[in-house]
Amino acid sequence: MTADHPEVSLVVPCHNEAENLSALYERVLAVMDQTGKSWEMICVNDGSKDDTLDRLLALHRNDPRVVVIDLSRNFGKEAALTAGLDHARGDCAIPLDADLQDPPELIPELLAKWREGYNVVNAVRLSRKGESWLKRASAHAFYRFINRMSEIPIPEDTGDFRLLSRPVLEALRKLPERRRFMKGLFAWVGFRTTDVYYHRDPRLSGTTTWNYWKLWNFAIEGITSFSKVPLQLAAHLGLIVSGLAFLYAIYLIIGTLVYGNPVKGYPSMMVTLLFLGGVQLIALGVIGEYLGRIYEETKGRPVYLVRSASENSQHPSRDQHDQK
Repeated sequence: MTADHPEVSLVVPCHNEAENLSALYERVLAVMDQTGKSWEMICVNDGSKDDTLDRLLALHRNDPRVVVIDLSRNFGKEAALTAGLDHARGDCAIPLDADLQDPPELIPELLAKWREGYNVVNAVRLSRKGESWLKRASAHAFYRFINRMSEIPIPEDTGDFRLLSRPVLEALRKLPERRRFMKGLFAWVGFRTTDVYYHRDPRLSGTTTWNYWKLWNFAIEGITSFSKVPLQLAAHLGLIVSGLAFLYAIYLIIGTLVYGNPVKGYPSMMVTLLFLGGVQLIALGVIGEYLGRIYEETKGRPVYLVRSASENSQHPSRDQHDQK
C-alpha cells in the first residue's frame, strides 16, 4: 500500500482530550509498528474547549499519518464518529476512544479476524473498570432492553470499538439519517460479523462528560431509531384503557338504573380522569419523540460541518457526498 492509501484507518473522536493524546499516539504507534501495516489516525476535534486541537496539530506536524479534522462546533460523538468514518481512506477502519478505555493493543486481534474474512469485528466488553456499579448495571440493562424492542439485533456490551471493512464503510455512507445511533447502524448494515473479547480499562486521565441525563437521551435515541415498539405500546395501552373505560361506563349506567343517581363518586371520578389524562399524556409524549425526529430529518441539515482538515484528508465530507 502507498502512503496515500493506508490499509488501516483509526478513527478517534476527541472532545477535551488534550491530556490523553500523547499517550494515545505512543500506544497506537507501538501497536501499529508491530502489525507492519500502513495506517492513519483520523482525529476529529469535536468542538473541544481545551488545547486538544493544538496538540492534535502538533502530532500531525511530527507525523503526517495523524490526520486532523476540526469540526466547526461540538456536534456530539455520533456526528464526530461519522465524520471520521467518512474521511477514512483505509481498507478497514477502527473507531477508538481517545481516553484509552479501549486498548489499542487489541487491534492486532481485530486485524487477525479481518484477515480471516470477517467484515465487522466487534470488541465485546467482559468488564468495565473504573465505572460505578450503577453505570455498569444501566449499560447492561440498556443493551438487553433495546434488543427486546429492536428488529435488528444490536451486539450486547459492545461500544464503538470494532473493525469495519471498506464495504461496511461504503454502506454506512449511504445511510442518510441525521439523528444517528451508530451502534445500531453498525448492526443494521449486516455483513459477516464476529466478536473478540476484552476487559475495558478506566480512563487514563480527565473526567467523562457523560452523565445520566445524556445517557438517558442516548437510550431514547437508540430506542426510537430502531424500534416502533413504544408507538405500538402506546396504541395498545390506549385500546386497553378505552375498553376498561367502556366497561366502567356500562357499570355506571346499570348502577344508575338499579340504584338511582345519588350525588356520590367524586373520588372515583377524579381518579378516572387523572388516570385517563396520564395515559393520554404518555401516549402524546411517545408520539412527540418520534415526531421530533421526523422534524429533524425533514430539515435535511448536514450531520456535521468541517472547519478545517489537514492536507492528508482528501475524502469528501458527508454533506458534499449527499449532494452528488
